[in-house]
Amino acid sequence: MQEAYIVAGFRTAVGKSKRGGFRFYRPDDLAVEVIKGLMATVPQLEPNRVDDVLVGNAVPEAEQGLQFGRIISARALGFDVPGATVNRYCASGLETIAMATAKIRMGMAECIIAGGTESMSLVPTAGWKTVPSYAIAKDEPDYYLSMGLTAEAVASDYKVSREDQDEFSYNSHQKALAAIEQGHFKSGILPINVEEIYLDAKGKKQKRNYIMDTDEGPRADTSMKHWQS
Repeated sequence: MQEAYIVAGFRTAVGKSKRGGFRFYRPDDLAVEVIKGLMATVPQLEPNRVDDVLVGNAVPEAEQGLQFGRIISARALGFDVPGATVNRYCASGLETIAMATAKIRMGMAECIIAGGTESMSLVPTAGWKTVPSYAIAKDEPDYYLSMGLTAEAVASDYKVSREDQDEFSYNSHQKALAAIEQGHFKSGILPINVEEIYLDAKGKKQKRNYIMDTDEGPRADTSMKHWQS
């Protein structure tokens, strides 16, 4: 059995949903930019040597629909490179990496690009048309638990207090802010130039550009007092 190796890897910065720097940026466009940036770091790798592109996505519809894994591969690497979309909800991107590793180790491929892309700004969390099964909702309602209710159940089962959760969240923000300040994420984040069309105060169409290269989630003003208020 042959071994699988990670040769190179990139991601974009993580933007805030609805009001962040990527709020109007299509997720397939982001994926194409990242793959092109990735390939530029390995110039000796010809695109036709890539056996497959696996794209994880939790809500494959709207801007994320129409087998966009294949569309991403064609745009980023050329029409001859196949692509697939994988949906395992929050673990979709990780699942594509696991699948790529398994295929390479079993000799089914030699080079695969795997990861995920998602927009929580353009596509709602549960999609545009959520249609639960009546029988499941009636007989097995837990199947449709949201992540919020799942967290409540886990906290109850494992006796995780609100105070412990607040402390963990606060410390997580502090660690992320320290890592950003010290530049630990810089080498792994591909800067993306965003072009935004907007209307100014006079109703005139204007255009502006900015670079997204830093995660927007960590909050510098976070304190335990904020969490507990």
